[in-house]
Amino acid sequence: MITVHHLETSRSLRIVWLLEELGIEYTLRRYARNAAGLAPASLRAVHPLGKAPILSDGDLVLAESGAIIEYVLDTYGNGRLQPSPGTEERREYTYWMHYAEGSLMPFLVMGLVFDRIDRAPWPVRPLARAISGRVRRGYLQPGLERNAEWVERSLAERAWFAGEDFTAADIQMSTPLEALSVRDDVGVPIPCIERFLQRIHARPAYRRAVQRIEAEPKV
Repeated sequence: MITVHHLETSRSLRIVWLLEELGIEYTLRRYARNAAGLAPASLRAVHPLGKAPILSDGDLVLAESGAIIEYVLDTYGNGRLQPSPGTEERREYTYWMHYAEGSLMPFLVMGLVFDRIDRAPWPVRPLARAISGRVRRGYLQPGLERNAEWVERSLAERAWFAGEDFTAADIQMSTPLEALSVRDDVGVPIPCIERFLQRIHARPAYRRAVQRIEAEPKV
């Protein structure tokens, strides 16, 4: 049976959600973050990098959300949650599957890093904030806003990222858009993103995934 190694408040929610959408049985192991907010060392016993999500299936141990999604769909999907090869929808699907982690997520991770820099100990805080502010104004905020505008424009033209049908690309894109929606340094309106998030939150499989995670004791 598939086992999902899930770290609280991490990108691994989307793997649990994917399995719920497909109706696949799985075991869930939920890990708590340590005092520093990082993954516990016990995850390194599962995969050398010790980062979630991790999926195990028999002797296979696989990390990285995109690779896990591809494996699950190739092995258990029976053509579900991805457009047919050779179609325009499939090209859009492939683009957004890679864009989520390749283009958008780095800006969001950088934002988290600079949020922590701004909370540096008092003796160095003024200097840290001065450096942080310059990077935010010159690089981080413009990058976030360009990406937000691009996603907004794309969602304004279609119901889902790959067309009129919900696909795994929407699952992959959910995590960075959740993170984007709660930042206060995105100075552009994001109504299409907010509507997208409302739609995914209303999906029964998404709700089951959240409930399954919340009910699982932490290890």
